[in-house]
Amino acid sequence: MSLPVAERPFVALSIAVLTVSDTRTPADDRSGNTLAERVIAAGHRLAARDIVPDDIEALRATVGAWIADPAIDVVITTGGTGFTGRDVTPEALEPLFEKRMEGFSTVFHMVSFGKIGTSTLQSRATAGVANATYIFCLPGSPGACRDGWDEILVHQLDIRHRPCNFVEILPRLDEHLKREKAKGASV
Repeated sequence: MSLPVAERPFVALSIAVLTVSDTRTPADDRSGNTLAERVIAAGHRLAARDIVPDDIEALRATVGAWIADPAIDVVITTGGTGFTGRDVTPEALEPLFEKRMEGFSTVFHMVSFGKIGTSTLQSRATAGVANATYIFCLPGSPGACRDGWDEILVHQLDIRHRPCNFVEILPRLDEHLKREKAKGASV
């Protein structure tokens, strides 16, 4: 359920999009395109975009570099959240999390259940915070990317969303680091 946005100035975030796939190329990356288009349409900056194979080290290296970059506020991955032998996104990224966002998976599955029923069980969508950067791991289908963005992320990544949102707490994620994030989002 989305509540009305409050009268606050929008704060554009820098968002990186990563497709995890052994088979996708920039020409046929429908899930990555879905996310990139929505990030830009919402008024955010597409800070980086890449495709990496289903490989723990490659995935961890790319996301690790992005969360080390103080200019990137959010990382969204698509792919590698299933149960096949090559699906390793949670194994690669959850060790990076300083804090897990248990509720993201729950809400994602609630949204997904309404659209695909019990097939939502085949997703290990996950999220967390690492180095004052939000990381969201979505399944690799364009439909799942639409659901994750349209039903959850577009709202939580908008400082005007009420009663609360991820943007307004972004500057406080790194209180122990004293690193600046999301200029203009101070509460």
